[in-house]
Amino acid sequence: MEIFLMVALGALTIFFLIELRRTLRRSGTAVELINKFLSDRNTSELIDRIYEFALNEGRLNKIVKKYGADRSDFLRLHEKLMLWGDFRKYNRYVPITSFFYAGSLEYLLEHKDDDAKSLTEQMMNYFHI
Repeated sequence: MEIFLMVALGALTIFFLIELRRTLRRSGTAVELINKFLSDRNTSELIDRIYEFALNEGRLNKIVKKYGADRSDFLRLHEKLMLWGDFRKYNRYVPITSFFYAGSLEYLLEHKDDDAKSLTEQMMNYFHI
């Protein structure tokens, strides 16, 4: 019984460390993009980086494939979010951060034809802004 508990504890520890690494990588990438593109506004390179991250991250990749999203969908959603959410609060910037979380990305892709104001309000609620 003790061996089973030790193995279970070891597995939980490994799972925790993997998820912590994934979360830190996601947060680090989002903050890096916010710092770089807040003043630059080169949306082409920004969208490329966001789309690449979404394709390389397991959970986000499943959502992108589920909705058949491509780079143009990300660009159109980013433009909509820029209309009403172009401000930064701490390490949150709605037009960028919204693409890095599974829940917010799924909502955006599911409602990509909604108007800009409702999408931005939903993302601001998601991030408690």
